[in-house]
Amino acid sequence: MKKIRLATIWLDGCSGCHMSILDMDAKLIEIAQFVDVVYSPYVDTKEFPKDVDLTIIEGALSTDHDLEMIRKIRANSKYIIGLGDCAITGNISAMKNLFGSEAVLERSYGELSDINTSGGYPCKIVPKLLDKVLPLHEVIKVDYFLPGCPTPSEAIYEMLKALIEGREIDMSAYTRFGK
Repeated sequence: MKKIRLATIWLDGCSGCHMSILDMDAKLIEIAQFVDVVYSPYVDTKEFPKDVDLTIIEGALSTDHDLEMIRKIRANSKYIIGLGDCAITGNISAMKNLFGSEAVLERSYGELSDINTSGGYPCKIVPKLLDKVLPLHEVIKVDYFLPGCPTPSEAIYEMLKALIEGREIDMSAYTRFGK
């Protein structure tokens, strides 16, 4: 049996959902028999590869770099799972939408920093913030949604197992928004 080429990425979120992947513990060994991880925060790969079967995306879109990455990922992935409430709704990251990027930057780098030697906001190596934080489906087609904050490891396992086995699954038994 050919292994599934799996990628994971963490965008604007807390990494809690990626921690839930690791919380699968021994079940990771079972899943590893069926997947090759070709891109992830867990591996040292610099460029997103072509011909990925399944990409798991955690986090919302909040920078110009996120938009560039998500379009490249969609173009090179057969299926995408939006993992966690941030990917699906924007969740905590989207609280910025209430105030706007300029107000958030001013508060962070103007009012709250003791030393602001750059004379402004970081802009040379830090990606530009979008005007609004976006959930994945507002920019790309998402094939599967797996909610939770963070998504429970059992739900991730059951979703991966169902996809590997080529069967449908009702995830409502494993997760809900905010759980």
